[in-house]
Amino acid sequence: MGHFYFVRHGESLWNAENKICGATDIALNETGREQARKTAEAILQEGICFDRILSSPLQRAKETAEIISKATGVPLEVRNELIEQRFGRYEGTPRNGEDFRIAKTHFIDSYEGGETMLKTAHRVYSLLDEITSQEDTVYLIAAHNGLVRIIESYFRDMTNEEFASFGVRNCEIRRYDY
Repeated sequence: MGHFYFVRHGESLWNAENKICGATDIALNETGREQARKTAEAILQEGICFDRILSSPLQRAKETAEIISKATGVPLEVRNELIEQRFGRYEGTPRNGEDFRIAKTHFIDSYEGGETMLKTAHRVYSLLDEITSQEDTVYLIAAHNGLVRIIESYFRDMTNEEFASFGVRNCEIRRYDY
């Protein structure tokens, strides 16, 4: 049996303003940096061990991963497969908007210039297939809320509604066993 960890990036300005970030490259705010530092401390205190960190190239995830890498001494690799889904016309709009809530259940919609949920899932599932084939390497993935719902769906059946509403808090760590 193998496992890996997932950590969502720390808070960004748009997270604090309840806006959809998507693939827009928004930096961590100071709260997000502090969340990442506390997460790194918790990893050390709880004895959470991993061999490699894989990170989205978007600065909010990459900076979170860099803070954890520096604290733990574990090397970091940036992977484009971990970029958040591009939400097209919804990026920068309210996260709790009714139109967006409905749109998240349309898995082949590209949101007028974005990326379909199916295409996003394909790239994330391909990376998960790679990771789960290497039971002797434990990874920490630093990425985004949209991607953790895809990761969750890789490991368990979900209804469309469960999938669309699934999420984790900034800097929350989850363990996935396989």
